Amino acid sequence: MAKHRIYSTSFASVYPHYVAKAEKKGRTKAEVDQIIFWLTGYDQKGLSARIEQETDFETFFAEAPRPNPSRSLIKGVVCGVRVEEVEEPTMREIRYLDKLIDELAKGKSMEKILRA
Repeated sequence: MAKHRIYSTSFASVYPHYVAKAEKKGRTKAEVDQIIFWLTGYDQKGLSARIEQETDFETFFAEAPRPNPSRSLIKGVVCGVRVEEVEEPTMREIRYLDKLIDELAKGKSMEKILRA
């Protein structure tokens, strides 16, 4: 099975797009970071290091300190694909993050986004 090209893409190259999408809709970088912290267990220092090191997506998720067990509650469609049906683990993690950023941009409360 061919690896998806996004796996080798650096998280740092996509992160500004997450922030821009949120800010365009009146949300903040801090909220984007909060989503990433919740999903992966990274803290600000860890996230900043991954961005600075230009860590690829596969490594970013594989080395996440504490993947949130509640992430399996993330459901819905991203890019025409049902997140909960994505079988490949790394792609599913990427889609989880995409879905949460979409929810942020659509104005959902942080409580709902973080499945509180």
